[in-house]
Amino acid sequence: MWQQIVSSFSFQALWSPEFFPFLFLVAYFYFWAVGPGKKHFQDVEPVPVYKKIVFLSGLGLFYLSFGGPLYLIGHLMFSVHMIQMAVGLLIAPPLLLLGTPSWLLKGLILKIPFRKHVKWIGNPIFAVLLFNALFSFYHFPVIFDYLMVERILHNSYLVLLFASAMMMWWTIVAPVQEWNRLSELKRIGLIFLDGMLLTPACALIIFSNTALYATYTDPQTWAQVMSLCLPPGQTVSPEFIEQFMWLSLLEDQRLGGVLMKVIQEVIYGSFLGYVFFQWMGREKRKEEQLEWVPE
Repeated sequence: MWQQIVSSFSFQALWSPEFFPFLFLVAYFYFWAVGPGKKHFQDVEPVPVYKKIVFLSGLGLFYLSFGGPLYLIGHLMFSVHMIQMAVGLLIAPPLLLLGTPSWLLKGLILKIPFRKHVKWIGNPIFAVLLFNALFSFYHFPVIFDYLMVERILHNSYLVLLFASAMMMWWTIVAPVQEWNRLSELKRIGLIFLDGMLLTPACALIIFSNTALYATYTDPQTWAQVMSLCLPPGQTVSPEFIEQFMWLSLLEDQRLGGVLMKVIQEVIYGSFLGYVFFQWMGREKRKEEQLEWVPE
């Protein structure tokens, strides 16, 4: 299938090279900030190599989801679209946060103007509800099909969705410990709440008896959607979609819902372990401090 896609679409359509300058600037700023530019920040500590690898991995997955092949193939198959959503919203954001040192995050956030007037944005419950509401609304068939044929609105919605994912993951990862307002137990509760709120959207997709999205079921709509992913002046024939139907439309839709739910459970389960071990580590340090008695 990959050979078929490579032969059917240009390098520009498949790899979105217009993303490259943005990716380069983000990576350049990161390595400048943790290198020669760290003198502009306070409470600086050395950044281990593994953190740099984690950050670059998150940046690479962000590109793969919203500018690379997953983004294009997600317009061909709904199941791949859901993989794209999982990678771009559930894997890339926590990697970006975990890969960025806390002193850099603090320095950047403290420079945001008017931050004192939007404290509610950092509310954990608000962040979790906002992300899940935006994700669910995005996958309502009427909204999904409308956004997919409106380039500016679609891109704007994806930016908002990614920003909400970063806010949600901030509450779970707690990358700046001194700003963390939640105990580990509350963060574990947030992860469970997150999983529950995402379930209805996945259930709608999995248990529907019909294919829901005209983007994939109507060749004319699909051709219009694909034209927005291609370089200016390039179009595709509506009949072209039949070349990529290795499953029926309903089976592909159900597979997408199942994949999203399974990937979500694996990722959230991993972060349950991450928060739990943080909790155990903190309790162990407290016990060691209580046992230590100065002579």
